[in-house]
Amino acid sequence: MFQKKTLSLSIAMVAALGSAYVAAAPEGEQIEEVVVTGIRSSLTKALDVKRNNSQIVDAIVAEDIGKFPDNNVIESMQRITGVQVTNRGSGEVTGISIRGLTDINTTINGRNIFTASGLAVALQDVPASLIKQVDVYKTRSASQIENGIAGSVDIKTQRPFDFSGAKVVVAARAINQEQADEIDPNISGLASNRWETGSGEFGALVNLSYAETNYRDQSITAGAMVPFATDNPVAPFGNYERVFLDKGGVAENPIWTPGLLNGLPTASGSTLNVNGQPMEYILGRDAIFASDFTGKRERSAANVSLQFAPNDTSEYTFEAFYNGYRNESFNSLLFSFADWWGSYADSPTAAADANVKLFPGTNIVKSRSVKNNWSFTSGDLATGKTDSFVYALGGDWELTDNFKVKSEVVYQDSTFESDFIAARFENARYGLNVDFNAGGGIPAFSFIDNPETVELNEADVADVANWRTAQLYDNANKNTGDAVTFTTDATYDTDSGFFKQFNVGVRIDQRTAAESFSRQDGFNPNVTITEELTYINNGFFDGNANVPTTWAVADGHYLRANADDMRAVYNLQKLALVESFNIDELTASAYMTTQYETEIAGRKLDGEIGLRYTSSDTDMEFTDTASANKDVYKDSASTTKVLPSLSLRYALTDDLYARLAYTETLRRPGFASLNSRIVYNEDVTGIGYGTAGGGNPDLKPTESQNYDFSLEWYFADASSLYGTLFKREIEGFVIDFRRQVQHETPTGEVGTYVLSQPFNASNGELTGLELGAVWFPENLPGVLDGFGIQASYTALNSSQSTPITDSTGVITEVKETDLFGVSDESYSVVLAYDKGDLGMRLSYAWRSEFLNNYEAALFANPLEMWRKPEASMDLQISYAVNDNLSLTFDGTNLTEEIYQSYYGENGETTNNFGSSLYSRTFAIGARLTF
Repeated sequence: MFQKKTLSLSIAMVAALGSAYVAAAPEGEQIEEVVVTGIRSSLTKALDVKRNNSQIVDAIVAEDIGKFPDNNVIESMQRITGVQVTNRGSGEVTGISIRGLTDINTTINGRNIFTASGLAVALQDVPASLIKQVDVYKTRSASQIENGIAGSVDIKTQRPFDFSGAKVVVAARAINQEQADEIDPNISGLASNRWETGSGEFGALVNLSYAETNYRDQSITAGAMVPFATDNPVAPFGNYERVFLDKGGVAENPIWTPGLLNGLPTASGSTLNVNGQPMEYILGRDAIFASDFTGKRERSAANVSLQFAPNDTSEYTFEAFYNGYRNESFNSLLFSFADWWGSYADSPTAAADANVKLFPGTNIVKSRSVKNNWSFTSGDLATGKTDSFVYALGGDWELTDNFKVKSEVVYQDSTFESDFIAARFENARYGLNVDFNAGGGIPAFSFIDNPETVELNEADVADVANWRTAQLYDNANKNTGDAVTFTTDATYDTDSGFFKQFNVGVRIDQRTAAESFSRQDGFNPNVTITEELTYINNGFFDGNANVPTTWAVADGHYLRANADDMRAVYNLQKLALVESFNIDELTASAYMTTQYETEIAGRKLDGEIGLRYTSSDTDMEFTDTASANKDVYKDSASTTKVLPSLSLRYALTDDLYARLAYTETLRRPGFASLNSRIVYNEDVTGIGYGTAGGGNPDLKPTESQNYDFSLEWYFADASSLYGTLFKREIEGFVIDFRRQVQHETPTGEVGTYVLSQPFNASNGELTGLELGAVWFPENLPGVLDGFGIQASYTALNSSQSTPITDSTGVITEVKETDLFGVSDESYSVVLAYDKGDLGMRLSYAWRSEFLNNYEAALFANPLEMWRKPEASMDLQISYAVNDNLSLTFDGTNLTEEIYQSYYGENGETTNNFGSSLYSRTFAIGARLTF
């Protein structure tokens, strides 16, 4: 059992996998293992995972030990059919969806993992250098954890029994973040060996990783829309005055309604009712601002794996995994209001002075001038620290030839701590010229110098003489979580009949989570702005916009280094953290599956039938942090669900497979959303109702019924063509929902409140088509031999029925919208070359526009916030100098895309919102194996 150095590979198979040589051995001698590496080999292994699994699954396999193909896992996953990524920033990509849905269950070596008080782990926190393989499950076996309606991602790490003997790998890369203008190290090392002992075989592996990233993200944003009078107002409004809800109106009948799904009408000449008179209005932005976001992130990780096989029928594994995260980010923010009207209120030249220009055929302001506008800068320093530990001890026992049992106990402990300190500089400006869309969705703005004091250069926002101090903000958070998980699985093989294997298992998970925080702020306009207190940036937005390229802010690093002194200046002192909630949850699950196999028309039909039972009991304590005595509220919740699953695979030919699957999955609500504490705010403006907000302990899991049908054609070695049709019927999306309730007022009477709570108030449906191909043509001539292509395309159609309420909490309509985060189309194309010692991969990924989130219901613009189409081009090159040394070159975001968003489905031109510029990266590296 223990001798794993022999490997039967025919010359033809080795050639198909891209290997060049198999040494002949004398009869009776063992053949040393041939390790086939490279792009083609990794794609071949990924296809084998897809072909041999009973579920619909895609995989990424490392090209070599310590050589995952991208800077992080998510960047690699964007090339998987049906996977879309977003939220590029801080030197990496952090957002991922499977078939448009973001609720993904993530496991490492089959173990559910999380960060602190959350339900999941950020995939980008797992170093790519530690990964052997990533499996993306789009259907679910009843034996797998039920969470995650989008799918499941299992990350596999190396173990000592994966190797035939000793193995040492050291890798290092130097990565240049172009905008940050820094060179960052990324180093990893693996050492593994296995030994025969008198008690059996023992293996040990240590894998270490450290990565450092300096980053710079830059963005320009046009503020939210609000209505203004024109130069022909109706009393009591003046020229170009901003129309607040209640000025000159009746409190119970505001002049306009904020938070409408489609916003206020944008047709030219649209009017509002002002005291019974129609008044024409225009829609302008309330502000314009720019952010220069820089930082440094460190990730360290360690994986220790010990394996012991005392005999042929048992094996024991101990693993410990550590993930550390350190981040310090500094945001230099320049913010100017663009909604002041006082200078024009009584001016006969208001129209000329305001210089308002509208988008043709609309009442939407494209550009304008603002006099005496207020502006501020903010220097914000945030730090984050995560320490996560996972310890696992398990065993596998072959009790008989047909009966196997495995069991494992896992302990996790994770803590995330963060703090935030910021100080504002502020001042009034003589004036502002702003074009909210100067071209391509990018705004332009500049400050106007006072012609009477132009020699003072008061428009220079980089001169500290033009600022004075204002607020200081001081926040901190601590989130903790731990879990003890016990699993046992048993497998019984039978050699006859329709059913070939029976599997049963249980999983018991005891989870705790808690969050604590502190919040305070102070104001002091008389702090001396010293050189040490000041930070001045430069070169903002890389010359891609007509905006200020430098400005002065409070240096967040100085604030943090002198935090106690700064608090004293603002009459504050350091606060202790106050616990906001504490959760204790017990989840028990059990499953039974059976694998079946038969023949129909002479071809094999096989698959799996399964049933999973899961139940959770959650005890909750929430603290009313605003109350004098920090009152504690207790509540509990429980859920029980039975989830069936069915999959079948039919071999239409030896190389053509049809698959059909039906599964049910669920998403449990986040712990913070279960907060039973509701804060009631009295009616202080005479509108007839108060407001209230809180969590909802009655939230139920979101449930999904999933249907999948696929065809897969493996027409050659390392080549395949496949397609999948799928449908998701989803019930109980959690959304913030407003409704009227009755509650006791402070005077003891019963009053009306509009309560905003998370609620299972929306249902949705997602249908789609996936197409994918991997092709390495055979017998290409000369240098062309070795070229291949990997391509995928996904088309999605989504809908979500969402009840829309007015400001009083009354449902006015049920709106059909797209699901959040779903692009109708996405594709990726990878051109690969793998020949001899050279491997190259040029990849391009694209996704169409998508609904990202809802804006706060305070403004006149549409609620929906959309992202424009997003794209990324990446390059990887590797060259094997010899059997032990290989060199690499990598580049990401080569086209230096500008990522943008806008209000409303069709508001790309008139309703542009943010434009963000992120770094390209270039890296060189070396990997030494022996």
